[in-house]
Amino acid sequence: MLERIITALVLVAVVLSCMFATQSHYPMFMLMIVAAGVAGYEWFKLMPRKTKYVLKPVAWGFGVLTAALAAMALYFSDIALLLWAASILTWLLSIYWVKSYPEYDAWYNPSLSFIGFILISAAVTAIFSVWNSSPWWLMYLFLLVWGADSGAYFVGRKLGKKKLAPNVSPNKSVEGLYGGVFTAMLIVIVVEVVYLDLTLAQHILFLILSVFTVFSSVLGDLFESMIKRRAGIKDSGRVLPGHGGVLDRIDSLLAAAPIFAAGMYVLKLIGVDL
Repeated sequence: MLERIITALVLVAVVLSCMFATQSHYPMFMLMIVAAGVAGYEWFKLMPRKTKYVLKPVAWGFGVLTAALAAMALYFSDIALLLWAASILTWLLSIYWVKSYPEYDAWYNPSLSFIGFILISAAVTAIFSVWNSSPWWLMYLFLLVWGADSGAYFVGRKLGKKKLAPNVSPNKSVEGLYGGVFTAMLIVIVVEVVYLDLTLAQHILFLILSVFTVFSSVLGDLFESMIKRRAGIKDSGRVLPGHGGVLDRIDSLLAAAPIFAAGMYVLKLIGVDL
């Protein structure tokens, strides 16, 4: 437990420092590239392969390629938009994969490597884009995802009876999902009432975006759990002592970040400047 707490404190300190300590883009830029590289390495270890053992140089090569794609997308915003669109389409497909697991297994094939490129790069570029709008919007995204996850955990632990996806994640319940959504909605209401000066129509649009972000975070968590279960691996990595791997910490954000960033982009196009 002490190891877990220390790791969490260090991780929070690093992330918050990159978010708020300086107006320079470089610390956040580098943090996103490093996160993409490590996540790519961990993703490769979850992929289907002919042999039991993972060649670490090959896995790190995959991580470097993922980091390179992320860096390119961070530099060229048009690439980021394409990645977000491809990521959202993939997440829509994954709803069927999660619902049909384990009966439908065709999704677990070598194309998952390419999907990993897309999902990881889309997520880190989306996080960077939200931060670029305002570090406080990125904090809102984190609070939304973490609030939903915490609410789901505590409500599910006390009241959970009906399983949400028993073949993918036996501990998650429908009651926990409701608790997570309720917790997230409290965060949305506080932010809207205290910090946002929007019309009623704009408030509704922002609420809809937040709800979609919350549900997508649950989907991201389930999808990564499904891949790990299929690969026979408990944790995606050991780079974060007491917490597993980077993918284990950002699985919800893999889906939530591109949807939130794309939603903010669309809202801005129609005149809702958050």
